[in-house]
Amino acid sequence: MTEAIKKSLRESTKVRWIALILASFSIFGAYYFNYALSSIKPMLESILGWNSEDFGTYTSAYAWFNVFLFMLIFSGFILDKLGIRKTGLGATLVMFAGTALNYWAVSHQFPEGSVVNIPLLGAMKTQVLLSSLGFAIFGVGTEAIGITISKAVVRWFKGKEMALAMGMQMSIARLGTLLALAISLPLAINFTVKAPILFALIVMLLGVLSFILFSVIDIKLDKSEGEVEAATDEDEFKIKDIISIISNLGFWYIAILCVLFYSAVFPFLFYATDLMINKYNVSPYLAGLIPSLLPFGTIILTPLFGGVYDKYGKGATIMIIGSFILVLVHGVLAIPSLTLWWVAAVMVIILGVGFSLVPSAMWPSVPKIIPEKQLGTAYAVIFWIQNIGLLFIPLILGIVLNSTNPDVSPNKLVIKGGIEKAFTKTLKDHSFTTKEIDRAIDKATGSAVDSIVQYTSYEPVPVENTDRKKFENEIYAGVLQRISNIDFSGDKKVALKAVIKAGEQNAYKIVNKGKLNLRYNYFYDMLLFLTLSILSVLFAFLLKMEDKKKGYGLQMPNIGNKLK
Repeated sequence: MTEAIKKSLRESTKVRWIALILASFSIFGAYYFNYALSSIKPMLESILGWNSEDFGTYTSAYAWFNVFLFMLIFSGFILDKLGIRKTGLGATLVMFAGTALNYWAVSHQFPEGSVVNIPLLGAMKTQVLLSSLGFAIFGVGTEAIGITISKAVVRWFKGKEMALAMGMQMSIARLGTLLALAISLPLAINFTVKAPILFALIVMLLGVLSFILFSVIDIKLDKSEGEVEAATDEDEFKIKDIISIISNLGFWYIAILCVLFYSAVFPFLFYATDLMINKYNVSPYLAGLIPSLLPFGTIILTPLFGGVYDKYGKGATIMIIGSFILVLVHGVLAIPSLTLWWVAAVMVIILGVGFSLVPSAMWPSVPKIIPEKQLGTAYAVIFWIQNIGLLFIPLILGIVLNSTNPDVSPNKLVIKGGIEKAFTKTLKDHSFTTKEIDRAIDKATGSAVDSIVQYTSYEPVPVENTDRKKFENEIYAGVLQRISNIDFSGDKKVALKAVIKAGEQNAYKIVNKGKLNLRYNYFYDMLLFLTLSILSVLFAFLLKMEDKKKGYGLQMPNIGNKLK
Protein backbone atom coordinates (compact mmCIF):
# COMPACT_ATOMS: atom_id res chain seq x y z
CA MET A 1 0.00 0.00 0.00
CA THR A 2 2.80 2.43 0.95
CA GLU A 3 4.70 1.55 -2.22
CA ALA A 4 1.62 2.26 -4.34
CA ILE A 5 1.13 5.67 -2.76
CA LYS A 6 4.77 6.60 -3.35
CA LYS A 7 4.43 5.80 -7.03
CA SER A 8 1.14 7.62 -7.44
CA LEU A 9 1.11 9.96 -10.44
CA ARG A 10 -0.42 12.68 -8.27
CA GLU A 11 2.91 12.92 -6.44
CA SER A 12 4.30 14.59 -9.56
CA THR A 13 3.63 18.32 -9.17
CA LYS A 14 3.99 18.89 -12.90
CA VAL A 15 1.55 16.15 -13.91
CA ARG A 16 -1.20 17.04 -11.45
CA TRP A 17 -1.17 20.70 -12.54
CA ILE A 18 -1.22 19.72 -16.22
CA ALA A 19 -4.22 17.50 -15.44
CA LEU A 20 -5.93 20.42 -13.70
CA ILE A 21 -5.40 22.78 -16.65
CA LEU A 22 -6.69 20.25 -19.21
CA ALA A 23 -9.78 19.46 -17.13
CA SER A 24 -10.49 23.15 -16.49
CA PHE A 25 -10.42 24.26 -20.12
CA SER A 26 -13.77 22.58 -20.75
CA ILE A 27 -15.40 24.79 -18.13
CA PHE A 28 -13.60 27.84 -19.56
CA GLY A 29 -15.80 27.49 -22.65
CA ALA A 30 -18.87 27.03 -20.48
CA TYR A 31 -18.22 30.25 -18.57
CA TYR A 32 -17.69 32.10 -21.86
CA PHE A 33 -21.01 31.07 -23.37
CA ASN A 34 -22.83 31.55 -20.08
CA TYR A 35 -22.28 35.32 -20.42
CA ALA A 36 -21.99 35.67 -24.20
CA LEU A 37 -25.59 36.83 -24.67
CA SER A 38 -25.73 38.84 -21.45
CA SER A 39 -23.34 41.37 -22.97
CA ILE A 40 -25.52 41.85 -26.05
CA LYS A 41 -28.84 42.38 -24.23
CA PRO A 42 -29.34 45.83 -25.84
CA MET A 43 -28.94 44.29 -29.33
CA LEU A 44 -31.30 41.42 -28.54
CA GLU A 45 -33.91 44.07 -27.80
CA SER A 46 -33.28 46.52 -30.63
CA ILE A 47 -32.53 43.92 -33.33
CA LEU A 48 -34.37 40.71 -32.41
CA GLY A 49 -37.27 42.38 -30.60
CA TRP A 50 -36.69 40.78 -27.20
CA ASN A 51 -37.63 42.61 -24.00
CA SER A 52 -36.23 42.37 -20.47
CA GLU A 53 -38.74 39.68 -19.51
CA ASP A 54 -37.66 37.62 -22.54
CA PHE A 55 -34.07 38.07 -21.47
CA GLY A 56 -34.93 37.06 -17.90
CA THR A 57 -36.67 33.95 -19.22
CA TYR A 58 -33.62 33.09 -21.31
CA THR A 59 -31.13 33.51 -18.46
CA SER A 60 -33.32 31.53 -16.06
CA ALA A 61 -33.57 28.70 -18.62
CA TYR A 62 -30.04 27.66 -17.71
CA ALA A 63 -31.50 25.92 -14.65
CA TRP A 64 -34.78 24.56 -16.10
CA PHE A 65 -33.75 20.93 -16.53
CA ASN A 66 -31.30 20.96 -13.63
CA VAL A 67 -34.00 22.04 -11.17
CA PHE A 68 -37.30 20.67 -12.45
CA LEU A 69 -36.01 17.40 -13.93
CA PHE A 70 -33.38 16.97 -11.18
CA MET A 71 -30.69 16.54 -13.83
CA LEU A 72 -28.06 17.87 -11.47
CA ILE A 73 -28.91 15.26 -8.85
CA PHE A 74 -28.77 12.53 -11.51
CA SER A 75 -25.42 13.95 -12.63
CA GLY A 76 -24.12 13.47 -9.10
CA PHE A 77 -25.35 9.86 -9.04
CA ILE A 78 -23.79 9.26 -12.46
CA LEU A 79 -20.51 10.80 -11.35
CA ASP A 80 -20.28 8.63 -8.25
CA LYS A 81 -21.25 5.52 -10.25
CA LEU A 82 -19.46 5.99 -13.60
CA GLY A 83 -16.54 8.11 -12.49
CA ILE A 84 -14.93 11.34 -13.59
CA ARG A 85 -13.91 10.44 -17.14
CA LYS A 86 -17.20 9.15 -18.58
CA THR A 87 -19.27 11.80 -16.82
CA GLY A 88 -16.99 14.63 -17.93
CA LEU A 89 -16.89 13.57 -21.58
CA GLY A 90 -20.68 13.25 -21.69
CA ALA A 91 -21.06 16.66 -20.07
CA THR A 92 -18.82 18.43 -22.59
CA LEU A 93 -20.76 16.90 -25.50
CA VAL A 94 -24.08 18.03 -23.97
CA MET A 95 -22.72 21.58 -23.62
CA PHE A 96 -21.73 21.59 -27.29
CA ALA A 97 -25.21 20.36 -28.33
CA GLY A 98 -26.99 23.05 -26.30
CA THR A 99 -24.78 25.80 -27.70
CA ALA A 100 -25.43 24.55 -31.25
CA LEU A 101 -29.23 24.73 -30.73
CA ASN A 102 -28.91 28.24 -29.32
CA TYR A 103 -26.84 29.31 -32.33
CA TRP A 104 -29.45 27.97 -34.73
CA ALA A 105 -32.30 29.70 -32.88
CA VAL A 106 -30.63 33.11 -32.88
CA SER A 107 -29.55 32.73 -36.54
CA HIS A 108 -32.93 31.59 -37.83
CA GLN A 109 -35.46 34.09 -39.18
CA PHE A 110 -38.84 33.33 -37.58
CA PRO A 111 -42.09 34.81 -38.95
CA GLU A 112 -43.01 38.10 -37.33
CA GLY A 113 -45.15 37.50 -34.25
CA SER A 114 -44.27 33.78 -34.14
CA VAL A 115 -45.14 32.43 -30.68
CA VAL A 116 -45.61 29.07 -28.97
CA ASN A 117 -48.45 28.60 -26.48
CA ILE A 118 -47.23 26.71 -23.43
CA PRO A 119 -49.73 25.32 -20.88
CA LEU A 120 -49.80 27.34 -17.64
CA LEU A 121 -47.12 29.73 -18.96
CA GLY A 122 -48.98 31.21 -21.93
CA ALA A 123 -47.47 32.49 -25.19
CA MET A 124 -43.70 32.69 -25.63
CA LYS A 125 -41.81 34.00 -28.63
CA THR A 126 -40.59 31.03 -30.70
CA GLN A 127 -37.04 32.33 -30.93
CA VAL A 128 -36.87 33.01 -27.19
CA LEU A 129 -38.21 29.52 -26.43
CA LEU A 130 -35.75 27.69 -28.69
CA SER A 131 -32.82 29.83 -27.52
CA SER A 132 -33.85 29.07 -23.95
CA LEU A 133 -34.08 25.33 -24.63
CA GLY A 134 -30.55 25.41 -26.02
CA PHE A 135 -29.36 27.29 -22.95
CA ALA A 136 -31.17 24.78 -20.70
CA ILE A 137 -29.43 21.83 -22.39
CA PHE A 138 -26.14 23.70 -22.13
CA GLY A 139 -26.85 24.22 -18.40
CA VAL A 140 -27.20 20.47 -17.83
CA GLY A 141 -23.74 19.87 -19.29
CA THR A 142 -22.18 22.84 -17.52
CA GLU A 143 -23.35 21.85 -14.06
CA ALA A 144 -22.33 18.23 -14.68
CA ILE A 145 -18.83 19.28 -15.74
CA GLY A 146 -18.68 21.60 -12.72
CA ILE A 147 -19.22 18.86 -10.15
CA THR A 148 -17.02 16.50 -12.17
CA ILE A 149 -14.06 18.86 -12.11
CA SER A 150 -14.62 19.58 -8.40
CA LYS A 151 -14.33 15.87 -7.67
CA ALA A 152 -11.35 15.58 -10.03
CA VAL A 153 -9.52 18.29 -8.07
CA VAL A 154 -10.17 16.45 -4.80
CA ARG A 155 -8.91 13.21 -6.41
CA TRP A 156 -5.69 14.75 -7.69
CA PHE A 157 -4.95 17.21 -4.85
CA LYS A 158 -6.21 15.61 -1.60
CA GLY A 159 -3.73 16.21 1.18
CA LYS A 160 -1.96 18.79 -0.97
CA GLU A 161 -2.66 22.32 -2.22
CA MET A 162 -6.38 21.60 -2.75
CA ALA A 163 -7.79 25.11 -2.14
CA LEU A 164 -5.12 26.59 -4.41
CA ALA A 165 -6.02 24.06 -7.11
CA MET A 166 -9.74 24.80 -6.79
CA GLY A 167 -8.94 28.50 -6.94
CA MET A 168 -6.84 27.98 -10.06
CA GLN A 169 -9.62 25.94 -11.67
CA MET A 170 -12.10 28.74 -10.97
CA SER A 171 -9.62 31.29 -12.35
CA ILE A 172 -9.34 29.41 -15.65
CA ALA A 173 -13.12 29.22 -15.83
CA ARG A 174 -13.51 32.93 -15.12
CA LEU A 175 -11.14 33.78 -17.93
CA GLY A 176 -14.10 32.67 -20.03
CA THR A 177 -16.39 35.11 -18.21
CA LEU A 178 -13.88 37.92 -18.68
CA LEU A 179 -13.62 37.16 -22.39
CA ALA A 180 -17.40 37.07 -22.82
CA LEU A 181 -17.97 40.39 -21.06
CA ALA A 182 -15.10 42.07 -22.91
CA ILE A 183 -15.55 40.93 -26.51
CA SER A 184 -19.12 39.68 -27.04
CA LEU A 185 -20.72 43.08 -27.64
CA PRO A 186 -17.93 44.36 -29.94
CA LEU A 187 -18.13 41.05 -31.85
CA ALA A 188 -21.88 41.45 -32.30
CA ILE A 189 -21.61 45.11 -33.32
CA ASN A 190 -18.82 44.56 -35.85
CA PHE A 191 -20.19 41.31 -37.29
CA THR A 192 -23.64 39.95 -36.37
CA VAL A 193 -25.59 39.20 -33.22
CA LYS A 194 -24.80 35.48 -33.65
CA ALA A 195 -21.00 35.96 -33.82
CA PRO A 196 -20.40 35.55 -30.03
CA ILE A 197 -22.32 32.24 -30.09
CA LEU A 198 -20.33 30.94 -33.07
CA PHE A 199 -17.15 31.71 -31.18
CA ALA A 200 -18.57 29.79 -28.19
CA LEU A 201 -19.20 26.75 -30.40
CA ILE A 202 -15.56 26.68 -31.44
CA VAL A 203 -14.32 27.03 -27.85
CA MET A 204 -16.75 24.32 -26.71
CA LEU A 205 -15.35 21.87 -29.27
CA LEU A 206 -11.82 22.58 -28.02
CA GLY A 207 -13.11 21.86 -24.51
CA VAL A 208 -14.22 18.37 -25.58
CA LEU A 209 -10.75 17.65 -26.98
CA SER A 210 -9.09 19.02 -23.84
CA PHE A 211 -11.15 16.75 -21.58
CA ILE A 212 -10.21 13.74 -23.70
CA LEU A 213 -6.52 14.56 -23.09
CA PHE A 214 -7.24 14.89 -19.35
CA SER A 215 -8.90 11.47 -19.39
CA VAL A 216 -5.74 9.92 -20.86
CA ILE A 217 -3.70 11.28 -17.94
CA ASP A 218 -6.38 10.22 -15.44
CA ILE A 219 -6.24 6.65 -16.75
CA LYS A 220 -2.50 6.69 -16.06
CA LEU A 221 -3.25 7.82 -12.50
CA ASP A 222 -5.44 4.73 -12.03
CA LYS A 223 -2.62 2.51 -13.23
CA SER A 224 -0.07 4.21 -11.01
CA GLU A 225 -2.03 3.47 -7.83
CA GLY A 226 -3.91 0.30 -8.68
CA GLU A 227 -3.50 -1.09 -5.16
CA VAL A 228 -4.97 2.03 -3.61
CA GLU A 229 -7.98 1.97 -5.95
CA ALA A 230 -8.56 -1.71 -5.27
CA ALA A 231 -8.56 -1.05 -1.57
CA THR A 232 -11.29 1.60 -1.90
CA ASP A 233 -13.57 -0.17 -4.41
CA GLU A 234 -15.68 -1.62 -1.63
CA ASP A 235 -16.37 1.89 -0.34
CA GLU A 236 -18.46 2.96 -3.35
CA PHE A 237 -21.33 5.39 -3.00
CA LYS A 238 -24.75 3.95 -2.17
CA ILE A 239 -28.07 5.70 -2.77
CA LYS A 240 -28.87 5.63 0.95
CA ASP A 241 -25.81 7.82 1.60
CA ILE A 242 -27.75 10.83 0.35
CA ILE A 243 -29.75 10.67 3.61
CA SER A 244 -26.60 11.33 5.60
CA ILE A 245 -25.81 14.29 3.34
CA ILE A 246 -29.17 16.06 3.65
CA SER A 247 -29.36 15.41 7.39
CA ASN A 248 -26.12 17.34 7.93
CA LEU A 249 -26.87 20.88 9.16
CA GLY A 250 -23.42 22.12 8.14
CA PHE A 251 -24.10 20.94 4.61
CA TRP A 252 -27.34 22.98 4.48
CA TYR A 253 -25.65 26.13 5.76
CA ILE A 254 -22.96 25.94 3.09
CA ALA A 255 -25.54 25.07 0.40
CA ILE A 256 -27.81 28.01 1.29
CA LEU A 257 -24.81 30.33 1.51
CA CYS A 258 -23.86 29.12 -1.96
CA VAL A 259 -27.24 29.90 -3.51
CA LEU A 260 -27.50 33.32 -1.86
CA PHE A 261 -23.96 34.37 -2.66
CA TYR A 262 -23.93 33.21 -6.27
CA SER A 263 -27.41 34.62 -6.87
CA ALA A 264 -26.04 38.01 -5.85
CA VAL A 265 -23.15 37.74 -8.32
CA PHE A 266 -23.93 35.61 -11.41
CA PRO A 267 -27.29 37.24 -12.29
CA PHE A 268 -25.66 40.62 -11.64
CA LEU A 269 -23.13 39.82 -14.36
CA PHE A 270 -25.98 38.92 -16.73
CA TYR A 271 -27.32 42.48 -16.41
CA ALA A 272 -24.10 44.36 -15.60
CA THR A 273 -23.25 45.49 -19.14
CA ASP A 274 -26.77 46.86 -19.62
CA LEU A 275 -26.55 48.52 -16.20
CA MET A 276 -23.32 50.29 -17.21
CA ILE A 277 -24.95 51.59 -20.40
CA ASN A 278 -28.21 52.71 -18.82
CA LYS A 279 -27.15 54.11 -15.44
CA TYR A 280 -23.52 55.10 -15.97
CA ASN A 281 -23.74 56.23 -19.65
CA VAL A 282 -20.83 54.01 -20.72
CA SER A 283 -20.32 53.38 -24.43
CA PRO A 284 -21.58 49.95 -25.56
CA TYR A 285 -18.11 49.28 -26.96
CA LEU A 286 -16.62 49.72 -23.49
CA ALA A 287 -19.52 48.78 -21.19
CA GLY A 288 -18.49 45.13 -20.97
CA LEU A 289 -14.99 46.05 -19.83
CA ILE A 290 -16.20 47.28 -16.43
CA PRO A 291 -17.98 44.01 -15.47
CA SER A 292 -14.97 42.12 -16.86
CA LEU A 293 -12.90 43.68 -14.08
CA LEU A 294 -14.69 41.30 -11.69
CA PRO A 295 -13.49 38.01 -13.20
CA PHE A 296 -10.12 39.63 -13.98
CA GLY A 297 -9.59 40.21 -10.27
CA THR A 298 -10.80 36.74 -9.31
CA ILE A 299 -8.36 35.13 -11.76
CA ILE A 300 -5.52 36.43 -9.60
CA LEU A 301 -7.10 36.55 -6.15
CA THR A 302 -9.01 33.23 -5.94
CA PRO A 303 -5.85 31.06 -6.13
CA LEU A 304 -4.14 33.51 -3.76
CA PHE A 305 -6.87 33.25 -1.13
CA GLY A 306 -7.02 29.49 -1.71
CA GLY A 307 -3.32 29.31 -0.91
CA VAL A 308 -3.93 31.27 2.29
CA TYR A 309 -6.68 28.81 3.28
CA ASP A 310 -4.38 25.86 2.50
CA LYS A 311 -1.62 27.17 4.76
CA TYR A 312 -3.42 29.10 7.50
CA GLY A 313 -7.06 27.98 7.52
CA LYS A 314 -9.81 30.43 8.63
CA GLY A 315 -12.20 29.25 5.92
CA ALA A 316 -15.40 30.29 7.72
CA THR A 317 -13.98 33.74 8.48
CA ILE A 318 -12.99 34.19 4.83
CA MET A 319 -16.59 33.45 3.76
CA ILE A 320 -17.98 36.01 6.23
CA ILE A 321 -15.65 38.75 4.99
CA GLY A 322 -16.49 37.98 1.36
CA SER A 323 -20.22 38.20 2.07
CA PHE A 324 -19.82 41.56 3.82
CA ILE A 325 -18.08 42.90 0.71
CA LEU A 326 -21.15 42.00 -1.37
CA VAL A 327 -23.34 44.10 0.94
CA LEU A 328 -21.02 47.09 0.51
CA VAL A 329 -20.87 46.84 -3.28
CA HIS A 330 -24.56 46.33 -4.00
CA GLY A 331 -25.45 48.99 -1.46
CA VAL A 332 -23.33 51.58 -3.27
CA LEU A 333 -24.49 50.52 -6.75
CA ALA A 334 -28.11 50.87 -5.63
CA ILE A 335 -27.74 54.59 -4.79
CA PRO A 336 -29.65 56.41 -7.58
CA SER A 337 -27.59 59.62 -7.46
CA LEU A 338 -24.23 57.88 -7.96
CA THR A 339 -23.90 57.70 -11.73
CA LEU A 340 -20.14 58.16 -12.22
CA TRP A 341 -18.64 55.33 -14.28
CA TRP A 342 -15.47 55.16 -12.20
CA VAL A 343 -17.54 54.55 -9.04
CA ALA A 344 -19.09 51.53 -10.77
CA ALA A 345 -15.63 50.35 -11.87
CA VAL A 346 -14.24 50.58 -8.32
CA MET A 347 -17.25 48.72 -6.91
CA VAL A 348 -16.87 45.95 -9.49
CA ILE A 349 -13.20 45.57 -8.56
CA ILE A 350 -14.15 45.33 -4.87
CA LEU A 351 -16.89 42.84 -5.78
CA GLY A 352 -14.17 40.77 -7.45
CA VAL A 353 -12.36 40.59 -4.11
CA GLY A 354 -15.49 39.31 -2.37
CA PHE A 355 -16.16 36.89 -5.21
CA SER A 356 -12.63 35.55 -4.76
CA LEU A 357 -12.85 35.15 -1.00
CA VAL A 358 -16.03 33.10 -0.64
CA PRO A 359 -15.51 30.42 -3.35
CA SER A 360 -11.84 30.02 -2.43
CA ALA A 361 -12.96 28.85 1.00
CA MET A 362 -16.43 27.42 0.24
CA TRP A 363 -15.59 24.61 -2.18
CA PRO A 364 -12.53 23.24 -0.31
CA SER A 365 -14.68 23.25 2.85
CA VAL A 366 -17.22 20.78 1.44
CA PRO A 367 -14.83 17.76 1.66
CA LYS A 368 -14.34 18.63 5.35
CA ILE A 369 -18.09 18.31 5.95
CA ILE A 370 -18.89 15.40 3.60
CA PRO A 371 -16.95 12.08 3.16
CA GLU A 372 -15.08 11.73 -0.16
CA LYS A 373 -17.20 8.81 -1.42
CA GLN A 374 -20.28 11.09 -1.22
CA LEU A 375 -18.67 14.17 -2.76
CA GLY A 376 -20.15 13.75 -6.25
CA THR A 377 -23.68 13.69 -4.89
CA ALA A 378 -22.94 16.36 -2.26
CA TYR A 379 -21.62 18.77 -4.89
CA ALA A 380 -24.59 17.88 -7.11
CA VAL A 381 -27.12 18.73 -4.39
CA ILE A 382 -25.32 22.01 -3.63
CA PHE A 383 -25.23 22.92 -7.32
CA TRP A 384 -28.91 21.93 -7.63
CA ILE A 385 -29.83 24.31 -4.81
CA GLN A 386 -27.64 26.96 -6.44
CA ASN A 387 -29.50 26.40 -9.72
CA ILE A 388 -32.80 27.14 -7.98
CA GLY A 389 -31.43 30.62 -7.40
CA LEU A 390 -30.09 30.85 -10.94
CA LEU A 391 -33.54 29.83 -12.20
CA PHE A 392 -35.71 32.25 -10.25
CA ILE A 393 -33.47 35.27 -9.59
CA PRO A 394 -32.75 36.16 -13.26
CA LEU A 395 -36.43 35.60 -14.08
CA ILE A 396 -37.52 37.86 -11.21
CA LEU A 397 -34.95 40.47 -12.25
CA GLY A 398 -36.29 40.49 -15.81
CA ILE A 399 -39.90 40.74 -14.67
CA VAL A 400 -39.10 43.56 -12.22
CA LEU A 401 -37.04 45.45 -14.81
CA ASN A 402 -39.75 45.09 -17.43
CA SER A 403 -42.61 46.03 -15.10
CA THR A 404 -40.82 49.09 -13.66
CA ASN A 405 -39.76 50.20 -17.16
CA PRO A 406 -42.78 49.20 -19.28
CA ASP A 407 -42.11 51.63 -22.13
CA VAL A 408 -38.42 51.00 -22.90
CA SER A 409 -38.64 47.83 -24.98
CA PRO A 410 -41.71 48.92 -27.04
CA ASN A 411 -40.02 52.27 -27.69
CA LYS A 412 -36.94 50.55 -29.11
CA LEU A 413 -39.19 48.65 -31.51
CA VAL A 414 -40.70 51.97 -32.61
CA ILE A 415 -37.25 53.14 -33.73
CA LYS A 416 -36.58 49.90 -35.56
CA GLY A 417 -40.00 50.02 -37.21
CA GLY A 418 -39.45 53.51 -38.62
CA ILE A 419 -35.94 52.78 -39.86
CA GLU A 420 -37.01 49.42 -41.29
CA LYS A 421 -39.79 50.93 -43.40
CA ALA A 422 -37.53 53.66 -44.78
CA PHE A 423 -34.57 51.36 -45.50
CA THR A 424 -36.67 48.63 -47.09
CA LYS A 425 -38.52 51.07 -49.38
CA THR A 426 -35.31 52.71 -50.59
CA LEU A 427 -32.75 49.90 -50.71
CA LYS A 428 -34.96 47.39 -52.51
CA ASP A 429 -35.15 49.83 -55.40
CA HIS A 430 -31.34 49.82 -55.64
CA SER A 431 -30.70 46.05 -55.86
CA PHE A 432 -29.57 45.48 -52.27
CA THR A 433 -30.11 41.94 -50.94
CA THR A 434 -32.42 41.15 -48.05
CA LYS A 435 -29.40 40.21 -45.94
CA GLU A 436 -27.70 43.55 -46.65
CA ILE A 437 -30.89 45.45 -45.84
CA ASP A 438 -31.43 43.55 -42.57
CA ARG A 439 -27.85 44.20 -41.43
CA ALA A 440 -28.18 47.90 -42.27
CA ILE A 441 -31.45 48.13 -40.28
CA ASP A 442 -29.84 46.37 -37.30
CA LYS A 443 -26.77 48.61 -37.30
CA ALA A 444 -28.70 51.87 -37.68
CA THR A 445 -31.24 50.91 -35.00
CA GLY A 446 -28.59 49.76 -32.53
CA SER A 447 -26.47 52.88 -33.03
CA ALA A 448 -29.45 55.20 -32.67
CA VAL A 449 -30.62 53.58 -29.44
CA ASP A 450 -27.09 53.46 -28.01
CA SER A 451 -26.49 57.12 -28.83
CA ILE A 452 -29.69 58.21 -27.09
CA VAL A 453 -28.86 56.23 -23.93
CA GLN A 454 -25.24 57.34 -23.86
CA TYR A 455 -25.43 61.02 -24.77
CA THR A 456 -28.83 62.36 -23.67
CA SER A 457 -30.13 63.18 -20.20
CA TYR A 458 -33.67 64.47 -20.78
CA GLU A 459 -36.74 63.81 -18.65
CA PRO A 460 -38.64 61.32 -20.85
CA VAL A 461 -42.25 61.64 -21.94
CA PRO A 462 -44.54 59.65 -19.58
CA VAL A 463 -45.64 56.34 -21.04
CA GLU A 464 -49.30 57.38 -21.03
CA ASN A 465 -48.48 60.44 -23.18
CA THR A 466 -46.38 58.55 -25.74
CA ASP A 467 -47.86 58.22 -29.22
CA ARG A 468 -45.70 55.42 -30.61
CA LYS A 469 -47.37 55.34 -34.02
CA LYS A 470 -46.67 59.04 -34.44
CA PHE A 471 -43.01 58.58 -33.47
CA GLU A 472 -42.61 55.67 -35.90
CA ASN A 473 -44.12 57.66 -38.76
CA GLU A 474 -41.92 60.68 -37.99
CA ILE A 475 -38.81 58.49 -37.97
CA TYR A 476 -39.88 56.83 -41.21
CA ALA A 477 -40.53 60.14 -42.96
CA GLY A 478 -37.39 61.80 -41.67
CA VAL A 479 -35.07 58.90 -42.51
CA LEU A 480 -36.68 58.36 -45.92
CA GLN A 481 -36.22 62.01 -46.86
CA ARG A 482 -32.59 61.98 -45.72
CA ILE A 483 -31.54 58.80 -47.55
CA SER A 484 -33.37 59.76 -50.74
CA ASN A 485 -30.56 62.25 -51.40
CA ILE A 486 -27.82 59.61 -51.24
CA ASP A 487 -26.03 58.70 -54.50
CA PHE A 488 -26.40 54.95 -55.15
CA SER A 489 -24.64 54.95 -58.52
CA GLY A 490 -21.17 54.35 -57.09
CA ASP A 491 -19.73 51.83 -54.65
CA LYS A 492 -22.56 49.91 -52.91
CA LYS A 493 -20.62 49.60 -49.65
CA VAL A 494 -20.01 53.35 -49.47
CA ALA A 495 -23.67 54.01 -50.21
CA LEU A 496 -24.80 51.54 -47.56
CA LYS A 497 -22.59 53.16 -44.92
CA ALA A 498 -24.10 56.52 -45.78
CA VAL A 499 -27.60 55.06 -45.46
CA ILE A 500 -26.81 53.58 -42.02
CA LYS A 501 -25.32 56.87 -40.81
CA ALA A 502 -28.28 58.86 -42.13
CA GLY A 503 -30.75 56.50 -40.49
CA GLU A 504 -28.95 56.63 -37.16
CA GLN A 505 -28.60 60.42 -37.10
CA ASN A 506 -32.13 61.16 -38.19
CA ALA A 507 -33.71 58.73 -35.76
CA TYR A 508 -31.53 60.21 -33.00
CA LYS A 509 -32.75 63.76 -33.70
CA ILE A 510 -36.42 62.78 -33.71
CA VAL A 511 -36.21 60.66 -30.54
CA ASN A 512 -34.13 63.28 -28.73
CA LYS A 513 -36.57 66.03 -29.67
CA GLY A 514 -39.60 63.97 -28.67
CA LYS A 515 -37.92 62.69 -25.47
CA LEU A 516 -38.82 59.04 -26.02
CA ASN A 517 -37.78 56.90 -23.04
CA LEU A 518 -35.08 54.32 -23.88
CA ARG A 519 -33.25 54.12 -20.55
CA TYR A 520 -33.76 51.38 -17.95
CA ASN A 521 -33.91 52.22 -14.23
CA TYR A 522 -32.19 49.40 -12.32
CA PHE A 523 -32.92 50.62 -8.77
CA TYR A 524 -35.35 47.86 -7.76
CA ASP A 525 -33.18 45.13 -9.23
CA MET A 526 -30.22 46.42 -7.22
CA LEU A 527 -32.32 46.28 -4.04
CA LEU A 528 -32.88 42.59 -4.69
CA PHE A 529 -29.12 42.03 -5.02
CA LEU A 530 -28.58 43.91 -1.76
CA THR A 531 -31.11 41.70 0.07
CA LEU A 532 -29.41 38.51 -1.14
CA SER A 533 -26.05 39.87 0.03
CA ILE A 534 -27.32 40.59 3.54
CA LEU A 535 -28.77 37.06 3.81
CA SER A 536 -25.46 35.55 2.67
CA VAL A 537 -23.72 37.25 5.63
CA LEU A 538 -26.23 35.67 8.00
CA PHE A 539 -25.66 32.14 6.72
CA ALA A 540 -21.88 32.58 6.69
CA PHE A 541 -22.10 33.33 10.43
CA LEU A 542 -24.36 30.31 10.99
CA LEU A 543 -21.85 28.08 9.20
CA LYS A 544 -19.03 29.31 11.40
CA MET A 545 -21.09 28.63 14.53
CA GLU A 546 -21.90 25.10 13.31
CA ASP A 547 -18.21 24.47 12.65
CA LYS A 548 -17.45 25.36 16.27
CA LYS A 549 -20.07 22.85 17.45
CA LYS A 550 -19.20 19.95 15.14
CA GLY A 551 -15.47 20.50 14.65
CA TYR A 552 -15.40 20.18 10.85
CA GLY A 553 -12.07 21.99 10.74
CA LEU A 554 -13.15 24.84 8.49
CA GLN A 555 -10.80 27.12 10.37
CA MET A 556 -7.93 24.62 10.02
CA PRO A 557 -5.35 24.54 7.16
CA ASN A 558 -5.84 22.08 4.27
CA ILE A 559 -2.27 20.98 3.65
CA GLY A 560 -1.59 17.81 5.57
CA ASN A 561 -5.20 17.66 6.75
CA LYS A 562 -6.75 14.31 5.73
CA LEU A 563 -10.28 14.19 4.33
CA LYS A 564 -13.02 12.00 5.74
